[in-house]
Amino acid sequence: MSDEAGGRDHSVLCLRLMQLFPRVSRGMRRWQDRVAPSSGTPLGPRHVAALQQLRGGPVTVGELASLLGLTLPTVSGVLADLDRAGFIDRQPDPADRRRTLVRIQPAQADVVEQWLDGAASPLARVLDKLAPSERAAFLKAMNMLEAELTDDARR
Repeated sequence: MSDEAGGRDHSVLCLRLMQLFPRVSRGMRRWQDRVAPSSGTPLGPRHVAALQQLRGGPVTVGELASLLGLTLPTVSGVLADLDRAGFIDRQPDPADRRRTLVRIQPAQADVVEQWLDGAASPLARVLDKLAPSERAAFLKAMNMLEAELTDDARR
């Protein structure tokens, strides 16, 4: 009997999470749009993710694609948008001139930092309410879900 009740509880939890994910995603997107700098170019989650990776310093286009789990053409499109918006610059890699290094424009670094911090603030406020072990469990679960969905897409 307890297995049936546990199974029902598990099913209810899964269904609730499936309802929440799109709502949270839309809410995060609206928040990102609200705090985004006005650049004349619409910028979304992939742009935020790319800039977040570039915070650590220049990377090659291929490295960025790998870090983001995107194809080179997709990353090139994201970078074209960020370039048009004036947030990045690209230069030949001095170590291998066939490769291109991408970095945040130094003149835009403060604007980008404020945008990234602002875009993450709702999530940061919620995470701050959790104990470190709860944050670790949440991140572990999200990573496992991402891996499951990625593996499932490959099958």
